[in-house]
Amino acid sequence: MIAIDTNLLLRLVLDDAPEQQSRVNALFKTGQLFTAPATVLLELVWVLQSRGFSAAHIVHGLTTLLEIPNFKPEHDIAVREALHGYQSGMDFADALHLALSASHQQFMTFDKAFAAKAKKLGLRPAVALA
Repeated sequence: MIAIDTNLLLRLVLDDAPEQQSRVNALFKTGQLFTAPATVLLELVWVLQSRGFSAAHIVHGLTTLLEIPNFKPEHDIAVREALHGYQSGMDFADALHLALSASHQQFMTFDKAFAAKAKKLGLRPAVALA
């Protein structure tokens, strides 16, 4: 399996650099399995947000990436759960932190808005204020 960086995934989502996009498409057509750390996907969301993309467009873009048969990001289930939280109005980073902490009793924070949103959405683990 080969790990890939944010800038390759951006070419697929943004469709803004035809030559690089063609190279990334060719890589995926080899049938080789590709992965990306959750941090790459976190950076991908951050870049898209910084370019003014809406949460709906970002969710669509990441969902499209996750449907590529030979792309298996690390912590795939947590990434999908984070996308669900993000789509429901939570910050993607917070949703990802929480999803990656699913095996723990609680997630502690000083962020009242994060705790309230997680509770409202019924996400696990429970978010507690420190």
